[in-house]
Amino acid sequence: MRRRSKDEQADRLVITEPKEWAAGVPAVAHALEYSLEQTSPANTARTLLTMNQVGGIDCPGCAWPDPAPGHRHSNEYCENGAKHINDEATTQRVTREFFAEHSISDLAQRSDKWLNQQGRLTEPMIKRPGSDHYEPIGWHEALGLFAEELRSLDSPDEAAFYTSGRVSNEAAFVLQLFARAYGTNNLPDCSNMCHESSGTALHETLGTGKGTVSLIDIENADLIFVVGQNPGTNHPRQLSALEQAKLRGARIIAVNPLPEAGLRRFKNPQKPRGVVGAGVEIADRLLQIRPGGDLALFQGINRLLLEAEDQRPGTVLDRDFIDANASGFDEFVAHVSATDWDDIVARTGLTRDDIAAVADEVCTSDRIIVCWAMGLTQHRHAVPTIREIVNFLLLRGNVGRTGAGACPVRGHSNVQGDRTMGIWEQMPDGFLDALRDEFGFEPPREHGLDAVNTIKAMRERKIKVFLGVAGNFVRAAPDSEATEEALRSCRLTAQISTKLNRSHTVCGDIALILPTLGRTERDVQDSGEQFVTVEDSMSEVHTSRGRLTPASPLLLSEVAILSRLARKTIGDQPEIAWESFEADYGTIRDSISRVVPGFTDFNRRVTAAGGFRLPNPVNEGHFPTATGRAMFTVNEGSAPDVPPGHLLLQTLRSHDQWNTIPYTDNDRYRGIHGDRRVVLINPDDLAEFGLRARDRVDVVSIWDDGSERRAENFRVVPYSTPRGSAAAYYPETNVLVPLDSVADKSHQPASKAIVVRLDPIG
Repeated sequence: MRRRSKDEQADRLVITEPKEWAAGVPAVAHALEYSLEQTSPANTARTLLTMNQVGGIDCPGCAWPDPAPGHRHSNEYCENGAKHINDEATTQRVTREFFAEHSISDLAQRSDKWLNQQGRLTEPMIKRPGSDHYEPIGWHEALGLFAEELRSLDSPDEAAFYTSGRVSNEAAFVLQLFARAYGTNNLPDCSNMCHESSGTALHETLGTGKGTVSLIDIENADLIFVVGQNPGTNHPRQLSALEQAKLRGARIIAVNPLPEAGLRRFKNPQKPRGVVGAGVEIADRLLQIRPGGDLALFQGINRLLLEAEDQRPGTVLDRDFIDANASGFDEFVAHVSATDWDDIVARTGLTRDDIAAVADEVCTSDRIIVCWAMGLTQHRHAVPTIREIVNFLLLRGNVGRTGAGACPVRGHSNVQGDRTMGIWEQMPDGFLDALRDEFGFEPPREHGLDAVNTIKAMRERKIKVFLGVAGNFVRAAPDSEATEEALRSCRLTAQISTKLNRSHTVCGDIALILPTLGRTERDVQDSGEQFVTVEDSMSEVHTSRGRLTPASPLLLSEVAILSRLARKTIGDQPEIAWESFEADYGTIRDSISRVVPGFTDFNRRVTAAGGFRLPNPVNEGHFPTATGRAMFTVNEGSAPDVPPGHLLLQTLRSHDQWNTIPYTDNDRYRGIHGDRRVVLINPDDLAEFGLRARDRVDVVSIWDDGSERRAENFRVVPYSTPRGSAAAYYPETNVLVPLDSVADKSHQPASKAIVVRLDPIG
């Protein structure tokens, strides 16, 4: 990476005071400004007025659910959703002339923002062996070449099929069916890197990998914890639900190392008080916790609840619920009662009084919800942390009833639906049996590779063909250098994409770009215009129907690409109706209805206004765990050893960013403008280290094996972080996280609470 000069950085970085509130008129203005820069006023109106409406376009951004039909605003979207949908609807085009002008080496030097801004891909392209340029290729030849490479492998397990949560249920089902009919369970996905820890912990304790709450529960809760999550940037429409909860009398506790504007105050631009008034204060209490201290926090709260029950028997815990529904209670009590308060205080950075005040609020609240996101899941001890949250909920019977429960908030629009459709390297035998019965072949039973193990296998040349569907694997994965080395070790890499990203510049010997329709675009197949379906964070399944003319007449849908590739690769062995799948997505949904639990009569039910909600056994009083009961657990997790002169770094994304792609170099709510290579540090730590605002540093991560990793050319910015901690943006900091830094049990990359030092430059 080229080091930028001091003058270059000094000219770009502008630091202002962080915002005290989120949304309001500025959010509307920024959304419209970005949208109109990308596409026409007519297209902007067409996308925004149909976005998240019944029969309209589902937001391709986050997975926050929509209000029930009849309760949706005519502008049912947030700033980031508006920017994302019109980023896809851009009038900019990437043509064969563009690729003739720009070599792959040239593109590899460009920023993520620049690549995204070039516009929509328009026709299939190929990089042939030894070439440094993409060149046009027809669909028939491209898919035939891909199929030939797959057929030439010594084993189906030498291929990997990756997808992000942008794909529809229909495309996800076809992808996993193709992979398994071909003969492999190598189906890494973005869940491996964002919420695998949630699924692991919830499966162990409640018997389901999904959250248990709905929007109605949010609105009827007495107390809501928002932990390791920044709704104002990552799930802005969640603020509307939290606003409703506050107006009904709920209290909200934010647990986060950084104070976030949206959790301070929300000005809902759809209501007068959000336009001309002061808005609504969201968080009644902010616990500015040290990165990775959440397990200790909930153990401290749980210990105080147990002590309160001892002092006031029968008034704190829900013993009737515990005795009827849970196992492991006595072992849990013995462990938590022995936790050391000095350790809890040290690991959280909070005082015992801080935690006691929270416990007092818990004791006066009948219905409690805990929401969390990647601030919890990307730690080495993420699984025990989430299990401890379940312990907390079980103590007062806060699962399986209205206004209470566990709420993991997924970050990508259909990431939960992907998993439901079978995108997982470890699908249970029941799902595989249903595939066998529906399609007449025996799916492979040996577990496949997750994201991290796929990277390792590519580096060892055990994976030779890699397909990425609707994602940016290079930027989503940890250990940037290792990930790029791995992909370059492949014989063939292929990306099914709408726009350019870094993954297109990191190629195998042969590389294919297979351009696809976006969610905003009309999808017309032989049987007529199609719709697709998605599943949000709260298990609501509904339709999405594109409205715009496709960016190019040469684009194919994801379903069409995958169906044709499957047909060319495996033909009619087994006999699967790939042509029918492509011609009529309803035939895919018919098969889903017979394979996936909860989808009976899928085609009819999903076309009802608002779709339908999948059943959750917990809400029906059933816990399909190993014991048939909810599980209290004993949870251990040690804090990282932070030597003097070092900090605990958490990675995060900016406000003007969607997943791995920055739309601008600004983070308006945090007051950072013009540069993303910044590290946010407590002013007292800056003084202790002899640093001043805007000083240039390299950020160096330190690992147990003595190795170091370096992210170059960052500016230090004074910020309200807990002492001894820091924060910086990803994907710029992915280079700091080795492949072996993963959460216990879930194997999810652990990119929070990284021990770093700052090496001054110049």
